[in-house]
Amino acid sequence: MTKITAADVAKLRKMTGAGMMDCKKALQEADGNFEKAVEIIRKKGQAVANKRADREATEGVVLATVNEKGDHGASIVLNCETDFVAKNENFIAFANSILKVALEKKPNNLDALKELKLDNHSVQETVVEQIGIIGEKLDLASYEKISAPTVVPYIHPGNKLAALVGFNQAGIDHQVARDVAMQVAAMNPVAVDKKDVSQNIIDKEIEIGKEQARRENKPENLLEKIAMGKLNKFFKENTLLNQEFVKDNKKTIRQYLQETDKDLTVTDFKRYTLNV
Repeated sequence: MTKITAADVAKLRKMTGAGMMDCKKALQEADGNFEKAVEIIRKKGQAVANKRADREATEGVVLATVNEKGDHGASIVLNCETDFVAKNENFIAFANSILKVALEKKPNNLDALKELKLDNHSVQETVVEQIGIIGEKLDLASYEKISAPTVVPYIHPGNKLAALVGFNQAGIDHQVARDVAMQVAAMNPVAVDKKDVSQNIIDKEIEIGKEQARRENKPENLLEKIAMGKLNKFFKENTLLNQEFVKDNKKTIRQYLQETDKDLTVTDFKRYTLNV
């Protein structure tokens, strides 16, 4: 049997991130062949993934970042089973490595991101490999992107909530942009403006408004008018530009932006939070 040295084990550990004993066993099984040892570790990850497929992965991290130019941003959600793993530096670093690939390659969707290369294997394959190393079910659950003249990220402390916001102008004041990103994180708007709210949401809110009015014994011929009034209130509370600014409720986000530049506005936003 080939002699496995501590240096060999350390080298394989650096290559894979696996534990010392897992690396030693893989090298022994592979008779010192590093390529075979790596494959053994990857297969172990798949075996653990299959074993834990029915487990709930509801913890994890939500991360967001932008490129150096500040005109493209990406966010990802990497789930795990426990908060202990979610707070682990290696897990967070792994999630950031996926985010870096997403930012650089700009894939169209989550499935495309999973097929991109990370350390000579697909992102999805590296996720499976990490399952074997960590011993928990992992799931790359979400990926979003925004391109705009200015894109600003916000990650709430603890990595459980993140937002990306795009603006229609370049070179805007960083504090203004960050304030709006924090507004998105805190107030969870459904759309940028009234015109951006989906018809399904509008129809649902109108029906809810009518039903509330009926329960209050309002006349049938007034239900539509009452429901529209409630819909306008919904728009004010749930569309970003019409929301009251959390730092100064005497102005809306639209007014806050126009104080900087009358034409400054938000083009898009993405927000994700872990429901934990």
